[in-house]
Amino acid sequence: MKIGVVTFPGSNCDMDMVHALSHDLGFNVVQLWHKDRDLQGVEAVVLPGGFSYGDYLRSGAIARFSPIMEEVIAFANNGGHNESRKFICRNVHLKPVSRTAPVSMGCDPDTPLLVPIAHGEGNYFIGEEGLQSLKDNDQILFQYCDEEGKVNGMSNPNGALMNIAGVCNEGKNVFGMMPHPERACSEDLANADGKAILMGLVQEVLV
Repeated sequence: MKIGVVTFPGSNCDMDMVHALSHDLGFNVVQLWHKDRDLQGVEAVVLPGGFSYGDYLRSGAIARFSPIMEEVIAFANNGGHNESRKFICRNVHLKPVSRTAPVSMGCDPDTPLLVPIAHGEGNYFIGEEGLQSLKDNDQILFQYCDEEGKVNGMSNPNGALMNIAGVCNEGKNVFGMMPHPERACSEDLANADGKAILMGLVQEVLV
């Protein structure tokens, strides 16, 4: 399978994702520059985290104007701040929630995943109507939880609404999340829980 990983000026997680997908999971990975206008026939596209354009305005505010994003949006159509305001970097537990989204449906909802977070802004929030829509459409992918899988305030690292750690669009072919599954794909790091998430990312294409 051929997967594209987009790099923006300032990106610092792109090579982590490239390594995880190619070395740890064995996929054919194409590195895409933000000014490219050709997705080179990839079957899935990944926008890795990591300070695109330095996040000087806010996360992703400048990157969204890059030429490659027009192609990413077309590709998809076809198929806030932390409460502490400090950079957080540590392992957290995730509870798989959605049973219909490919990225999470293969994960055992009773077995929390251990994946690292690394961010200084971006806790999840949404209006009441939008939240109800996410629930009704089974679009909540993951929630922060404790090691026993219990979703509670103590296990919420950044104040995200309802402990939400990942969501997807209605078509369930586009998703966003914090933490970083690409940083938990190797036994060399004593953690490979991220593999289950990244394999879920491509599951819909594989079937």
